[in-house]
Amino acid sequence: MSASMENLVTRAGEVVLGKERQIRLALACLLARGHLLIEDVPGVGKTTLAHVLALLLGLEFRRIQFTSDLLPADITGVSVYDRGSASFIFHPGPIFSQLLLADEVNRATPKTQSALLEAMEERQVTAEGETRLLPVPFFVIATQNPSYQIGTYPLPESQLDRFLMRVHLGYPDRAAERRLLEGEDRRDILGGLAACMESVELQALQGQAARIHASPALLDYIQALVAYSRLASGFGAGLSPRAALALLAAARAWALMARRDAVLPEDVQAVLAAVVNHRLRTAGPGDAAAELIAAVAIP
Repeated sequence: MSASMENLVTRAGEVVLGKERQIRLALACLLARGHLLIEDVPGVGKTTLAHVLALLLGLEFRRIQFTSDLLPADITGVSVYDRGSASFIFHPGPIFSQLLLADEVNRATPKTQSALLEAMEERQVTAEGETRLLPVPFFVIATQNPSYQIGTYPLPESQLDRFLMRVHLGYPDRAAERRLLEGEDRRDILGGLAACMESVELQALQGQAARIHASPALLDYIQALVAYSRLASGFGAGLSPRAALALLAAARAWALMARRDAVLPEDVQAVLAAVVNHRLRTAGPGDAAAELIAAVAIP
């Protein structure tokens, strides 16, 4: 397991330069059976990271470019009347894929954004009065531009909560940007990438991550973090039970990637910002995860 995951991180890092931590968080999110939100300014590699993960993991990949005129049926699919059979035939939308890239998700209207909710939470789609299961595994990577940019619709809390993690790529450092300028075009590199893991192996790793041991003391620590977020005056609303489960799942995946069979408090702290910062509204510009780590002692 460790060799295959490290190989994934290394190969992805050859395309998305200088972002090893973000790549590891994205893989941990997938191992935890969650969905990933990447928020940043255009042009820093958000879409490229999604392409790289799909190619290296050998997943069926579809992309939806979210725009203001996108309709829910453009995502889920639509039934079309077939004259030969004298019946309606359902044509699946792009959401019926193993890895879906929802590009610039906050440029679509709230009605269209909500079309993702059932799929992300239930792994199924109800269209034309019929419920259809999505492929396994099913993983959504959504990118969004900062809310201050023109033509964006802020994601509501109910949809943000469906994303297990949110990460920021940021600008590359000087050395990584120089390698980018001197190196091969990223699109050419993507064309030459081959899968280094099969879907069956990925599902086995997801099952293994869910079985990583979490001691009672570790669960006490997670509960203390969640309780502090609910009681502290600096947060608009505390973390939900879903957020606590997400934090535990992400920490287990991080421990698995670190070749451990039990979760440590350091694993919780490593994923805390990615799991909670988009769920907690702070009174000021502070870092919610940093405040939690500073305020809550490890049992």
